[in-house]
Amino acid sequence: MSFKAAEVGFVPECWLVEPLRHFLELITYGFTNPMPDADDGPWKLTAKDVIDGRINYATARKTTLEAFQNSLTDKSRPLIGDVLLTKDGSIGRVAVVDRTGVCINQSVALLRPNKKIIPEFLKYLLLSPHYQRVMEGDSDGSTIKHIYITRVDKMQVAIPPLHEQEKILQVISALDNRITLLRETNATLEAIAQALFKSWFVDFDPVRAKQQGREPENMDEATAALFPDDFEESELGLVPRGWRVGNFESFIKRLSVGKKYDQKTASSEGLVPILDQGKSGIIGFHNDTPGVKATLDEPVIVFANHTCYMRLITFAFSAIQNVLPFIGSGVDTVWTYYATKDRVKFSEYKGHWPDFAIEKAIVPNEELTCAYRNTVDPLIRRICENELQAQTLATLRDTLLPRLISGQLRLSEADAMIEQA
Repeated sequence: MSFKAAEVGFVPECWLVEPLRHFLELITYGFTNPMPDADDGPWKLTAKDVIDGRINYATARKTTLEAFQNSLTDKSRPLIGDVLLTKDGSIGRVAVVDRTGVCINQSVALLRPNKKIIPEFLKYLLLSPHYQRVMEGDSDGSTIKHIYITRVDKMQVAIPPLHEQEKILQVISALDNRITLLRETNATLEAIAQALFKSWFVDFDPVRAKQQGREPENMDEATAALFPDDFEESELGLVPRGWRVGNFESFIKRLSVGKKYDQKTASSEGLVPILDQGKSGIIGFHNDTPGVKATLDEPVIVFANHTCYMRLITFAFSAIQNVLPFIGSGVDTVWTYYATKDRVKFSEYKGHWPDFAIEKAIVPNEELTCAYRNTVDPLIRRICENELQAQTLATLRDTLLPRLISGQLRLSEADAMIEQA
């Protein structure tokens, strides 16, 4: 096979090397006018809703059908198969539109592929390191980055024939589908742990059962004995007898992260992961001593001060500024995680820890919080195993993707690497 030079490197002779606009019917971006919020209606997507190669409808807000139909032009209403590219703030994230009833704001660009390129292939092309670097290099803005679509459509791309695009997609999609399955399984396991927490510590089902002279369901005798059989008044209303109401700060302990890192310090190599304050989690690695020594048996909760996300971490790590780790104090840490999770909502450009610390919770004795931990521990361990496997597959995908997209790795070689993994 003969090759030719392109900006991405040497590619097979049969590949097309042209500006991106030659593979698009349309490139534009979404609405700039304010759109009303609604409890039900079409999805209203911003850059924050495009993450991990997909649209996260869980974070997306909705707008009214009237505004969707009458206040927007077609450029703000993508079609199924259109490719979305985040152009403001967190630039370079990509997803393919998979449903109707979606609109986008100005932070999201719309790329409509023509018949020369498959939408999913365009997504992976833009996610590959070479094209991410090109878009990053062409962006402007010191604090908030901006991608200009007039530069994106001039970007030189190397595109294989359609039949080869399909084969490359089969390889990458197989890995992505497995990663998605693992993470969907984890979402189910997480929901089970949360449902049990709600039953025990929000709805007080075991206490109500004992109050009515019944044995609590799906619970051994020793655990059932830890619950009281009546309620008492508190500032939050009726609570199980003997339990207390306390601010979060009364049952948590802040940990030091040691040396604080930044984006420039992180590298693609190293043993110690660095966590950031965004939902992306790990941004890189280093080889210094970790600032926080979390383990599966002794996990640590991470609170991102400016974005209010929380994660239960089971590995040693370091952190950038505004990543605040803590554990339970006088209560189990896993119980603490579910007791405090999602209690403070995100408001941009604001420090949230003071608001978080004064939130109130109903707190049982430590023995009961440990009983909850023991009950959900198999779920937590399974979640960690699945996430580790997903990370391994994601690393393999990210290794294969740039080589496949540039034609440097043949499909038979990629299949062998996946089989070995």
